[in-house]
Amino acid sequence: MNTHFKDAWYHLRHAGSHLGRGVREELRPAERKAREMTGRERPPEPSRREKMRDNLRDVEHKAKKRSRTAMRDAKKRMRMS
Repeated sequence: MNTHFKDAWYHLRHAGSHLGRGVREELRPAERKAREMTGRERPPEPSRREKMRDNLRDVEHKAKKRSRTAMRDAKKRMRMS
């Protein structure tokens, strides 16, 4: 096979992959709208920031709960002595 044909095939494959990506990107809003209309919309995945924020809230809540429990126990011990 001639090198010109090899080069042409390479460029055709490359163009085809770019075409596929471009079509997917252009049709993404239509796909989203169709999913919404049919009720198949995927819930958005939480971002790294949202996950971290939720983690911090959980840790804060647990720390508050532990400190309140510790204070309650300390008050009970003080009353008993």
